[in-house]
Amino acid sequence: MQLFFGEPRITVTSFFRNVRGVLFFGVLTVNTVFWFVPIMPLAIIKLLLPVPALRRLATRVLMAIGENWISVNTWVIRNAGSLKLESRGLENLRRDGWYLVMANHQTWVDIVMLQAVFNRRVPFPKFFIKQELIWFPFLGMAWWAMDMPFMKRYSPSYLAKNPHMKGKDLETTRLACEKFRDTPTTVLNFIEGTRFSEEKRLERKSPYRHLLQPRAGGLAVALSSMGELFTSIVDVTLIYPDGATSFWDMCCGRAVNVIAEVRELALEDWLIAGDYQSDREFRKELHAWLGETWAQKDEIIAKTRKANG
Repeated sequence: MQLFFGEPRITVTSFFRNVRGVLFFGVLTVNTVFWFVPIMPLAIIKLLLPVPALRRLATRVLMAIGENWISVNTWVIRNAGSLKLESRGLENLRRDGWYLVMANHQTWVDIVMLQAVFNRRVPFPKFFIKQELIWFPFLGMAWWAMDMPFMKRYSPSYLAKNPHMKGKDLETTRLACEKFRDTPTTVLNFIEGTRFSEEKRLERKSPYRHLLQPRAGGLAVALSSMGELFTSIVDVTLIYPDGATSFWDMCCGRAVNVIAEVRELALEDWLIAGDYQSDREFRKELHAWLGETWAQKDEIIAKTRKANG
């Protein structure tokens, strides 16, 4: 059956799927607003408190609020949506550890999935977020209040016209990481820098079948800033056997099948000691190490998709 509202034609099925999407997104928005309300007063108190111990206490309360927000979101997605999430390799992670998590990036849904996988298993995850997203309604302010590190990336063409800005993005990352020293923290970075697409893979001449080439700069700065604090590096491979879906499609009820393969990697001394900006040999070693890690991830994705094919 089809309904006609001029052009284009809208099917009854499509109409009700979009209604479902609006209602589903509305529930997530209400949950966000509910937990957002106490975040801002606490953030202001944290900003004004002169005593470091009290600031750390405020931070712990803010992180607890964030975990509750994620728990409700996850419950809604699991019970009102069509989510099948399988995670492997979480057994040795601790809530009092310090972790540097690196993950591939397929879709906006990745953020929701990673929150569901790691919530209450490790310290509240801090995402590296594009600076423009600070203007995202409610979430932008909540991310700021909970010390999410906002990053400003400059394109090669911009740097060519403004060479004095070279290295500013890495310095911003370094300053963001410094404030994580006081409380056990999970720092999460999408190493590829952007979401995967076949067009981007071909345009960037990626040597991988299912991934873009990793970018080492943000990882190197995080390691040099607080590497001695990290318990380990946690490598997460997100796999969508049925293909990645958009956040809106998930809201509209499309089945989402996700597998998260988690590998805990030892934090070798050379990773912490190197100077990425000044030491060319270290950069080569880090790029080689990261390239090998990404090749393994690419193989994991290929094997998993074949097994679930």
